[in-house]
Amino acid sequence: MTSSEPATLLMWALERLGIEGVRLYHRLDLTVSREALTEPGAVMYVSNHGFGGIVDLNVLAALAALDDMGRLPWTTVLTHQIAWTLGVGRLLEVIGARPATRESADEARDAGRDVLVMPGGDAECFRPWSERNRVVFDDRSGFADWAIERDVPVVPIVSSGAGESLLVLPGGRRLARITGANRFLRVRALPVTVSIPWGLNVGLVGFLPYLPLPTKMRTTVLDPMRPREGEDAVAFAWRIRTAMQEALDRDTRHRLPVLGWRLPAIRSRPAPSALDA
Repeated sequence: MTSSEPATLLMWALERLGIEGVRLYHRLDLTVSREALTEPGAVMYVSNHGFGGIVDLNVLAALAALDDMGRLPWTTVLTHQIAWTLGVGRLLEVIGARPATRESADEARDAGRDVLVMPGGDAECFRPWSERNRVVFDDRSGFADWAIERDVPVVPIVSSGAGESLLVLPGGRRLARITGANRFLRVRALPVTVSIPWGLNVGLVGFLPYLPLPTKMRTTVLDPMRPREGEDAVAFAWRIRTAMQEALDRDTRHRLPVLGWRLPAIRSRPAPSALDA
C-alpha cells in the first residue's frame, strides 16, 4: 500500500458517508429529467449552494444526484481556492476536486469528463436565512462563457433545504470587508450563524464542521440548456439562473422549514361588495 492509498480510501469513505447521510438523514427527494439522463457526451453541471464551508449539503446532494445518474466517477468538481488555502485541497483532489479555474475545466473537458460548478461561490453559500431560497450568481458568467466556447451543454442541478440546516444572520458581507477576509481569504462574506454545537458564532462555522438540523432536502436535475443563436455569456448565465430560480421557487413554495412539509396554500377571501348586501 502506497502512502497515498490510505488518504484515498479515507476520502472515498467520507464522500460515501456524506452522500448516504444526505439521502437518509436529510431524506433527499431526487427528480432527474429524462433529457439530462440521455444527454450524450460530457456536460457542465451547474448547482446552487446551500450553506458553504467544510461541508455544503448542496454539494453532497449534487453528488448524490450524479451518483444516481451514474456520472459521479466521471465528474470533476470545481472547488473554491480556499480549500487549498486551508490545506485540504490536496485531499479533495483524490475524489475529483480541482481549483475552480478555466484551466481545470479545460483539463476535464479534454479528458472527456463532466464538470460540476457552483458559480455563486461564497457570495451564495454565506447568504442569510432570509435569502436561503434565492439563487445567487453575483454577476458571474465565466462558466457560461466557457460552456459556449467549448460547446458543452449546461445541466442545472437545483437543491433546496440546506439553508435551513442552521441559522445564518445578516451582515456577513460587511464583516468580511471590515476584517479583511475578502482580501486574504478571497471570500465575500463571513457568516454570522447559530448552529449546533457552536451556538452564536462569527465566521468560523464556515470552516468548522457543525451538526446540521435534519432538514428535508429536494434536488431537481433540469433539462440540458444550450446558448441561443447570438446569445452572449452574460445572457446565457442569466437564463440559466432564471431557470434554476423558477425550479427552486416551485420546490420551496409553501414549504415548512426544516420539516419540509408542503403547507396548503392560504387563499384570501374577496371582500364583500355592495351587491352582496
